[in-house]
Amino acid sequence: MLTITLPDGSQRSFDAAVTVADVAADIGPGLAKAALAGKVNGELVDTSFLIEGDVALAIVTGKDEDGLEVIRHSTAHLMAQAVKQLYPEAQITIGPVIEDGFFYDFAFCRAFTPEDLEKIEKKMGDLAKENLVVERTVMTRDAAVEYFKGHGELYKAEIIESIPVGEDIGLYGQGGWSDLCRGPHVPSTGHLKAFKLMKVAGAYWRGDSNNEMLTRIYGTAWGDKKALKAYLHRIEEAEKRDHRRFGKSMDLFHFQEEAPGLVFWHDKGWTIYRTVRNYIRGRLVDHGYQEVNTPQIVDRSLWEQSGHWDKYRENMFTTGDEDQRVYAVKPMNCPCHVQIYNRDLHSYRDLPLRMAEFGSCHRNEASGTLHGLMRVRGFVQDDAHIFCTEDQIQSEVAAFIDLLFSVYQDFGFTDISTKLSTRPAQRVGEDVLWDKAENALQNALEAKGLPWELQPGDGAFYGPKIDFDLRDSIGRVWQLGTIQLDFSMPGRLGATYVAEDGSKQTPVMLHRAILGSFERFIGILLEHFAGNLPAWLAPVQAVVLNISEKQHDYAVEAAEILRKQGFRVQTDLRNEKIGFKIREHTIQRIPYLLVVGDREAETKCLAVRTRNGKDLGSMSIEAFARSLETDIASHGRSALED
Repeated sequence: MLTITLPDGSQRSFDAAVTVADVAADIGPGLAKAALAGKVNGELVDTSFLIEGDVALAIVTGKDEDGLEVIRHSTAHLMAQAVKQLYPEAQITIGPVIEDGFFYDFAFCRAFTPEDLEKIEKKMGDLAKENLVVERTVMTRDAAVEYFKGHGELYKAEIIESIPVGEDIGLYGQGGWSDLCRGPHVPSTGHLKAFKLMKVAGAYWRGDSNNEMLTRIYGTAWGDKKALKAYLHRIEEAEKRDHRRFGKSMDLFHFQEEAPGLVFWHDKGWTIYRTVRNYIRGRLVDHGYQEVNTPQIVDRSLWEQSGHWDKYRENMFTTGDEDQRVYAVKPMNCPCHVQIYNRDLHSYRDLPLRMAEFGSCHRNEASGTLHGLMRVRGFVQDDAHIFCTEDQIQSEVAAFIDLLFSVYQDFGFTDISTKLSTRPAQRVGEDVLWDKAENALQNALEAKGLPWELQPGDGAFYGPKIDFDLRDSIGRVWQLGTIQLDFSMPGRLGATYVAEDGSKQTPVMLHRAILGSFERFIGILLEHFAGNLPAWLAPVQAVVLNISEKQHDYAVEAAEILRKQGFRVQTDLRNEKIGFKIREHTIQRIPYLLVVGDREAETKCLAVRTRNGKDLGSMSIEAFARSLETDIASHGRSALED
């Protein structure tokens, strides 16, 4: 007799060993049909997995996150099988699950074309309809090498040869075709009903540019066609909202080959940048931060002391060579902030000390990863470091969380999730310090009553962290804010304070940011609002348009009155039809279009329209100024912020 405990706490007993599929069938035919895998004592397994003792079991379906991963993994295999049937000479390499989908790399005599993708997707559909049973087999390492070599799959054989001798190898087969895999997989291909191949790209074998180039096919897969349709709609919306399009159409910024990954900000884009920066600057002042500025280039020795040289050397821009004094362009600000802290003697009464910097940092990101404002080589963070005692950790983390949520709300983000990341394999500091740091952050989260997700091994090399993800208007999730608890770096760099008992102690250092980098955050804002930035953020808040030359002087006068009140206002006095002007400034996402004709010039009024076409009617300059002030203030900002 064995007992199986289900997630709701109920139990089922069986006289003999049973599979996950047997348990699902015992619960009900609907669940048996929907079951994709199982979780036995927290471990994901196939539905064919045999349960021989008392366990906790969860049946995994396409509605679960784990179920989606199984679907995507299985769909990658389905794609590989389809490719092999259509192009037998192609060799399969690796095909992992990625966010929202999967990819598979193939060695083939040519790159796959969009027409090839259509054929492959159709073949995948045919194989899915056949409802082929997916079965797991086990081979010895050497037998698996010979098996794949015998089938001409030399890349697979090479992967297996890198596995230690004596280990058994798992294979999953369907319809006479097998692939190397740990699993688990769906019970049969009939469970794969909602997928689409997205694009083709190049990829080096094992990610090494010295190796041969492979063809990578990306795809997406979901639990049902409704979820697939929603995802494809999000992708379509994301393409429409690509911030790089707004960079051009709104004249905000550009990139060019002479400075890869570095932004050329135009006047309007820089206005957005300054508005965001000055907003954050004001919030930091309100919360007791001092603002500093540190050098761009620092001797290598400081980065060695801090531990960054070993961790980030490949991504740092340096000057000189090993026979000379080597300087590094800073990739982050924290070691320099410790240098400012160390210039004075500190007692426990001075703490917490909150030090902020809008410091320009540079990282030598791989050229293939650069993507508009979202991934650059030169960036500025809303960076700050808090030096505090251990007793102050919880209150400082709590105050930061309150500030972060308030800032996000001002920018229009309300759907925020929280993750706690613990020690990575490559790290500095003793385990006892990591234990203390991880417990401190967990206690702070629990004290705030925030739901959070654990991310084991995802912490920074110097300490655990809390990350904050926000969901944008089309459902995408962005990791932005972070607070990282560091017991190690202050000690490595000689930071101390005098405790109440007169002893010399090492302060705790909290690394924190809310927006991340200004560049990436502005890119996210542009896509979140589809370029229609709220009035307080818009680079031009209103434009005055004259209908004919007769209103020229009044249009100039009205714009000047508004500018003197601190509003960002332009004029369009060109000899063009008013409809043309309205369309052009609507495309530029200017919040308010102020039209002046003969009547408005005579009555000293403005005909006010919004960028979405709403007619607000005629109002005096003073009335419009009050209306614009109210619009700006409704987002928590002052109209007069620079």
